[in-house]
Amino acid sequence: MNDSLLLATAAAGGIGAALRYTIDRILPPARHRGFPVGILIVNITGSLALGVLSGLGSLLSSELAAVVGVGLLGGYTTFSAVHVETVLLAKRRHWRQALVNLFGTVILTVAAAAVGMVIGLWAADVIT
Repeated sequence: MNDSLLLATAAAGGIGAALRYTIDRILPPARHRGFPVGILIVNITGSLALGVLSGLGSLLSSELAAVVGVGLLGGYTTFSAVHVETVLLAKRRHWRQALVNLFGTVILTVAAAAVGMVIGLWAADVIT
């Protein structure tokens, strides 16, 4: 990895993190009710996008895949926030919401990644 690719990947990661923060802050009513909807939406859409990127495969340069996949989407999605939010929900004795957050996130993000891969593979087939 050369210096310019490293810099582009880092910059994209910063953009992704800023997008995540913005989306999470746009949805404060849901957050005040206790359920971290913003983080869930971020992780689902990020998994979908990474699935599409993976499905496109060799149609993308390895540099573009690194900048978008590792940088932008790596900064955008967050699995650690899911764990912290789950612990905070459990600490407030919101057991059902904690379980839904943890297991719902895993199930929905895996499903989104699978759908994204199907879309990416389909798009790659159409393009080639």
